[in-house]
Amino acid sequence: MSLSNSIINRLTAAGPAVLVVAALGLAGCSQEKAEVKDIIRPVKVVEIGQAQASRELDYSGSVRARTEMNLGFRVAGKVTERLVDIGQHVTSGDVLARIDPSDYDLSVKSAEASLDAAERQVETVDLAKKRAEQLYAKNFAPRSQLEQATLTYNQAVATRDAARSTLAQARNQVGYTDLKASQDGIVTTVSADVGQVVGAGTPVMTVAVDGEKEVLIAVPEMDIAEFKPGKDVKAGFWSDDALTLDGKVREVAGSADAQSRTFAVRVSLPNDPRVLLGMTANIKASVGSKQQLVSIPLSALAEKDGQKIVWTVDRNGETVHQRPVKVAEFTADGVSVADGLKPGDVVVAAGTQFMTENLQVKLAGETTQQSASADDEAKRLR
Repeated sequence: MSLSNSIINRLTAAGPAVLVVAALGLAGCSQEKAEVKDIIRPVKVVEIGQAQASRELDYSGSVRARTEMNLGFRVAGKVTERLVDIGQHVTSGDVLARIDPSDYDLSVKSAEASLDAAERQVETVDLAKKRAEQLYAKNFAPRSQLEQATLTYNQAVATRDAARSTLAQARNQVGYTDLKASQDGIVTTVSADVGQVVGAGTPVMTVAVDGEKEVLIAVPEMDIAEFKPGKDVKAGFWSDDALTLDGKVREVAGSADAQSRTFAVRVSLPNDPRVLLGMTANIKASVGSKQQLVSIPLSALAEKDGQKIVWTVDRNGETVHQRPVKVAEFTADGVSVADGLKPGDVVVAAGTQFMTENLQVKLAGETTQQSASADDEAKRLR
């Protein structure tokens, strides 16, 4: 019989109570041995990557002519003809539309009659003036009579000159009944048609002048400081992915739109026949990064004693340590941290409630690298 069997027999002979105490003692020893072994918990982590030195802004807009003329008649009247359509190319001097010239023709005839009467009056007073000069020279008439004749003649000449100007103006108005193109371009808008009565100066057509084209984009106020006149940008086009042109910011609006709260920015493009009016273009501008914000998952953020913390992993010792952080903002994809983390830090991404100081861990799977700049996230969400 073995030694262990001998001990059990002796304990049995001593009584049941002694046997229970011995059993509890053996169980306690087994539990103590189990606790000696350290717990190694697998964790999921993210690594903070290098911050980007610059970021890229991307805004869409439409191609338009740098100069667009809103053409209208210089006189009022009823439109009788429209000689061009939208999309038609016109050259300088082409007649685009006409209004009824009847009233203006009558004005010309009236002015011609007034001028003829004024000229006859000048001839009449001229004879009277010459007669007064002859009589005064022979001392048959006083000087006052000569002065009166001279004054009447000068008044008649002034009336004649006014009549000539009135006739010239009336003839000009007849010419204004034809709406002509002043520069070469493409008709983009027709605002009045045959039968419509328009006032002087009312826009009837819009012509996009041939030459330099530009892209009009709307930039929000948070990025408008990055767009200054003369800034170099890149222009891409939806119609052709391979077409990329170098553009330059030409003009920035001085105030934001009242409804959209965006600023109108015009970007000049080089002359390229592949770029057509109305095309959609993407304007890309590289700018320096703002304050570097570390973006981490929401599950990586914990709180202890009222302070926001994260758990970082020491790769050498494979232990975790708490680190206080300063939260800048909460985003749709996580948390932006302004202070407390730097590129290269490894942060526990999940299970922070089970972490304790110097707890040994094992990295589970591959480490995900998180961008150190939250600007990229903001650009992606825009």
